[in-house]
Amino acid sequence: MTSLPLRDSVPTGVAVSADRDPGWGLEDRVVLVAGAAGGIGSAVVGALLSAGARVAAVDLAGPALDRLRASAPGERCAVIAHDLVEIEAHGSLIDTVEGSLGPLWGLVHVAAILRRRPSVDDVTADDWDRQSEVNLRSAFFLSRAAGRAMIRTGRGGRIVTFASNAAWTGGLQGSVAYAASKGGVVSMTRGLARTYGPHGITVNSVAPGEVDTPMFWEGMDDATYQGMLRQIPLGRLARPQEVASVVVFLLSEHASYITAAALNVSGGFQTY
Repeated sequence: MTSLPLRDSVPTGVAVSADRDPGWGLEDRVVLVAGAAGGIGSAVVGALLSAGARVAAVDLAGPALDRLRASAPGERCAVIAHDLVEIEAHGSLIDTVEGSLGPLWGLVHVAAILRRRPSVDDVTADDWDRQSEVNLRSAFFLSRAAGRAMIRTGRGGRIVTFASNAAWTGGLQGSVAYAASKGGVVSMTRGLARTYGPHGITVNSVAPGEVDTPMFWEGMDDATYQGMLRQIPLGRLARPQEVASVVVFLLSEHASYITAAALNVSGGFQTY
């Protein structure tokens, strides 16, 4: 199997390889990427386009989405501004995607927020609610809307959610609320896999460790960072593209018999 090309730096936009690998089985498949303007999200968009998919790149309106729009090829990538916490609008979002690109084959819910606090005593109710709302609640309702669309199409499909190694570690200090939301994603993914399996729809989760993205560096101090590196056998942070390649695999024909899994992508930080 040919690996997707990796780059040494965090991407600022979508990079599309001229050499597509038809072995993925993603040629002209329509995939919605929620949280597409972030570090991992933009890498996922680029990897899917390189694999031949048609991509709906969805994120909040703002400079990051504008940069994504400027770098994405318009004929196979629709860039859509949408607030994922507005769950009543998920159905219309799916309709927009299918109207622009065709029947939905896959969903990747990357969108997440992390609010690090010095300790659990500093976590506010708003911290808890906001992280649960974006990381877990929106993931459930968008996955449900996507699942309904895939069932209507009758051709099966793929749903990929994003957990985190924090779901197993419990998070560090004041990131317990984030960890709890990601633990919920793991359980939700297993339940949705049982629900949608009879329709030929697989549902899996990617559980990254430490990834070199802007979100990772928010509130990060050097002592904590160095401590993390010492616990990673590979001795470095993941590149976003290294996570994106796992997403492409889960969406592809190569993962057709994998469902309800949470894939550990942590460089050995976790060994479950």
